[in-house]
Amino acid sequence: MNSSHYQLSTFHCQLKTMSTTESSSLYNDLEKMPLSELLAGINNEDKKVAYAVEEAVPQIEKLVEGIVARMKQGGRLFYIGAGTSGRLGVVDASECPPTYGVPPEWVIGIMAGGDAAIRKSKEFAEDDPEQAWQDLQEYNIDEKDTLIGIAASGTTPYVIGGVKIARENGILTGCITCNLETPLAAAAEVPIEVVVGPEFVTGSTRMKAGTAQKLVLNMISTSTMIGLGRVKGNRMVDMQLSNNKLVDRGERMIMSELEIDREQAKQLLEEHGSVRKAVEEYRKQ
Repeated sequence: MNSSHYQLSTFHCQLKTMSTTESSSLYNDLEKMPLSELLAGINNEDKKVAYAVEEAVPQIEKLVEGIVARMKQGGRLFYIGAGTSGRLGVVDASECPPTYGVPPEWVIGIMAGGDAAIRKSKEFAEDDPEQAWQDLQEYNIDEKDTLIGIAASGTTPYVIGGVKIARENGILTGCITCNLETPLAAAAEVPIEVVVGPEFVTGSTRMKAGTAQKLVLNMISTSTMIGLGRVKGNRMVDMQLSNNKLVDRGERMIMSELEIDREQAKQLLEEHGSVRKAVEEYRKQ
């Protein structure tokens, strides 16, 4: 076992009963450190994140299996969160349509305080345990859907309340938190706990905790889209051709798949509007 992995596992055991996201940094006198030491310290802490995520893979797998099964029946995936956690959910949801060519209503990110809070924090928005469920009602969430609550602390009332009520209403619920044995994990059917240890700056969960949440969200949305058939081989064949870079990528994908020249690929892409359709129609000839 890698030494960093061993240290992190030991850390989990030692701090199981306390909030690691609020525990004191392993570094002190940051303002006195040379810049090189600051950067090295941040980087050393970041190295621990992937090992913490690795320990959560079985729970991530269980949750994705449930998501895919429901989405194949017409269900949707919802994220709820506040602050950094909420923003990460919104980002992940917003990237699914251009990356995989899916409708925006397939994956929906909801943030405490509404869309305005994405850029500017809204005071006390995360403290209402009823508001998330009210926000979800605008989308007519039901038992075909999945709700994932994201909160580094695992104690955010907005997220806990939304997950708890959703589960009571027969909706598959998961969560992503960076502490063990939290109220949020207790509320969720499939909790994902990624304990990365103290932050470099004490309590600054936009750092390691935020990185861990982003990695887990990447895994969830990517594996879900693959499970729904939105990737062929290793390529985003349904991506939206929304800029010149992506058009160029699409042309190259068609050239490689069909072994044709650039001009033919360009014509096919212009005619059919997506890599998948271009390849399928060409092969019908």
